[in-house]
Amino acid sequence: METVDLAFEELGPGNKASLLILHGFFASSRNWRKIAENLSATFHVYVLDIRNHGASPHHGTMDYPAMAADVLRFLDAQNLHTAHVLGHSMGGKIAMWLALNHAERMNKLIVVDIAPKSYTHSFNTIIQALIDLPLTDVHNRKQADTLLANAIPEADYRQFLLQNLIFANGCYNWRVDLEVFLLTAPNIAAFPNAVNLVAYNGKTLFVAGEHSKYVVPADITGLFPAAEFITIAQAGHWVHAQRPDVFTEVVENFLQRG
Repeated sequence: METVDLAFEELGPGNKASLLILHGFFASSRNWRKIAENLSATFHVYVLDIRNHGASPHHGTMDYPAMAADVLRFLDAQNLHTAHVLGHSMGGKIAMWLALNHAERMNKLIVVDIAPKSYTHSFNTIIQALIDLPLTDVHNRKQADTLLANAIPEADYRQFLLQNLIFANGCYNWRVDLEVFLLTAPNIAAFPNAVNLVAYNGKTLFVAGEHSKYVVPADITGLFPAAEFITIAQAGHWVHAQRPDVFTEVVENFLQRG
């Protein structure tokens, strides 16, 4: 399996326990910078850009075995035999696949608002709207936001997606390869067949937002029998962005316990 060398940000003292943070689909390390800063007083934090995201290389393959292999390569490159791993959404699925296949490389596992299952959600409408945005006619982000409003009515989500729109060489371009995203999006909504894998018995926390329906214990405990569950009030799928202080406290408390 071909792996790529992931871009990353590193925060906190080198003598602290290592914590990897894996972002979700369409996100990047920058979306987790504030959380990483909060956690860096206690942990040596690495915030990774997953392949095809942020500053990491693009690759035509984007599925969970490949993305987990990239993280394994990162651990090896940093001489980290083990680390705590925290992943949100797509990043949570990467973290779970890594734990199920390389349990010996994990300390504690935190999965944020996702389960090890395939969802029926489709990203096609969103990705196609971004592809159809007439970039040669876009002169500023506000204009791009207006043009996307009909196809993507949620203003906060549009702003999140538009973080991938960059201005370079006199025009706007997408930092991500939308054609690859369109082709591989079904892999992101899915989860690989784990029926022949041994359950992960390490210490695991699933964090869910009160207004999100992604985390159902019955979907999880078969593969993660030691899982604990916490629901954060007044939050949805983007629990870390909506309740950052509460989220940080939950993460610290779990990781610092014996």
